[in-house]
Amino acid sequence: MQTLTKSPAVQSRRVLFRIAAAALLLGLAGGSPAFAQGSSVPVDQLMASEALPDLALGKSDAPVTIVEYASMTCSHCAAFYAETFPTLKSKYIDTGKVRFILREFPLDPLATAGFMLARCAGDDKRNAIVDLLFLQQKNWAFTDKPVESLANLVKQTGMGQEAFETCLKNQDLYDKINKIRDHASEKFGVSATPTFFFNGQKQTGEISPEKLDQILEPLLKS
Repeated sequence: MQTLTKSPAVQSRRVLFRIAAAALLLGLAGGSPAFAQGSSVPVDQLMASEALPDLALGKSDAPVTIVEYASMTCSHCAAFYAETFPTLKSKYIDTGKVRFILREFPLDPLATAGFMLARCAGDDKRNAIVDLLFLQQKNWAFTDKPVESLANLVKQTGMGQEAFETCLKNQDLYDKINKIRDHASEKFGVSATPTFFFNGQKQTGEISPEKLDQILEPLLKS
């Protein structure tokens, strides 16, 4: 599980300096409510409209909705996508049992940049690019030149350098992504990633395939 930091040293290029400076000024608003592990959030509040539209996977009438708050530079989030998400998708999402929503909760400016690029790719590509960035996380987020590595990675999806830089200069998109993060912090007590809500019930930290089954089985029987 990784927690939010206000002054990460991940900036390495001019296009990211601007994002980093804004992040240092922004920070997280205080007064977050204390939602303990296993506590619940009213589903209607959790599913209210966000600053950016949710891009869900699975049937809209699935009996269980999972909302995950993740950061692109969170190694625990990447581990979930590598080790557990394939089971979640094949066993629960693809079979109509679960609707899955990933929401942005960037822990640092580089994570914000990753989410911005995924959104700039378009609604039809956003989730696929998020998957790609998690699966390739060590090859861009933890390198000597992370922004250059990130640019080279998204070029594989058809995004050129000009579009890359234009996306990272999009102040409106930057503000909306951080608004999602701040709302989760203020209203739902999210302070670390990954944080999951299963029909409103909070679970923080990595979830193994076995633990996933343990959480979902009672919800699917109810």
